[in-house]
Amino acid sequence: MHELYADPEVRAAVVARWGHEVAPAGTVDRPAVARRAFASDGERAFLEGLLWPRVAARMAHWREQESAREPAPRALVVEVPLLFESGLDHGFDATIAVVADEAARRERAAARGHHAVDERTARQLPQEEKARRATHVVANSGTLEELEAHLSAVLAKLCLNPPILAAPRHRGPSPGSIGRDPGDSPHDDAANRP
Repeated sequence: MHELYADPEVRAAVVARWGHEVAPAGTVDRPAVARRAFASDGERAFLEGLLWPRVAARMAHWREQESAREPAPRALVVEVPLLFESGLDHGFDATIAVVADEAARRERAAARGHHAVDERTARQLPQEEKARRATHVVANSGTLEELEAHLSAVLAKLCLNPPILAAPRHRGPSPGSIGRDPGDSPHDDAANRP
């Protein structure tokens, strides 16, 4: 999503909305945009309305390209921080919610230099709701190695047990997409959580 700020239309829209200080020397300053976008619900809605349709279009294009490869990948994985909040979850055959305790989330956000952590958190669904909506849930309160192991286990399960989709999202087979087996519980991998 970061590269979307290089799009001349996006850059022009944020400059028109918040002034040239959000794009000094023609390059969008993401922290400056974040400070303005998280100042109010209206400003956040403006930015989401600008970016989310572009994110959806890019993901659809990428999925189409990758699925056309020979041989097609067994799975395609996309990281979308606000997947459920944006409504983009309907474009996926399966979802994995990576959840962490609040203290770990705050510490990690601060370490990445995110500003307005409280405002960002307030606009997100609670971790419990994300876990409820997801096909699979992975806890991320441990080490990076533990997270990688748990995500690898979920991916292996998805690749070994391809889903049966009621209605394909596009023409032709979709060997490169991740799917959900209708018989799977949304929390069937709970035993794999640390």
